[in-house]
Amino acid sequence: MSAKGVIILGSSRSKGNTHTVVSELQQQTGFDLIDLKAYKINHFEYDLKNEDDFNALFKKLTANYETFVFATPIYWYTMSGVMKVFFDRISDFLFEEKEIGRRLRGMNMGVMSCGSDQETKKGFEMPFVESANYLGMEYVGHIHTWIENRKIPQTVQQRITEFANRLMKK
Repeated sequence: MSAKGVIILGSSRSKGNTHTVVSELQQQTGFDLIDLKAYKINHFEYDLKNEDDFNALFKKLTANYETFVFATPIYWYTMSGVMKVFFDRISDFLFEEKEIGRRLRGMNMGVMSCGSDQETKKGFEMPFVESANYLGMEYVGHIHTWIENRKIPQTVQQRITEFANRLMKK
C-alpha cells in the first residue's frame, strides 16, 4: 500500500500553470492538495511569536501525510517566495515543539516545478535536497514541467506519469 500524500502548492496564482500540472499529478496519485495562498503564513521570526496559520497547518500536515510534494513555479531561477517562507517556517519546529518537527524523519519529499523554459538552471533543486537531508526525509526526486498553448505537452504528461508512479511506490 502506498503512503498517503499531499501536494503543497506554493504559487502566486492558485489557478495558474503550476496548478494545471499539479491537477494532473493529483488525478494520478489521489494526493490531497494544499494551496499555501489560502493561508496566512508570515515570515520566520526568531522570537517565534507569529500569529498566523502556519503552526496549525504544519501540525496537520505532519500528522496526516507521509509523502510531501512541493509544487512551485520557478520565479527568478528558484522556488516561489511563498514556498521559501513555508520552508523557513519549518524552523519554528526545530526550536520549539521539536517532536512535531521530528515527525518529518523518514517521510518522503518530492518536488514539482513549472516554468517557462523546458529545463531548470543548475542549483534549483539544491535547497530541496539539502532540506530533505537535514530534516531526515527521503528525497524522491524532482520533476520539471511547463505548459504550451495552455495545455500539458505530451513530454510533460509522460514525466508526470513516471513521477506519479515513483511517488505511489513510496
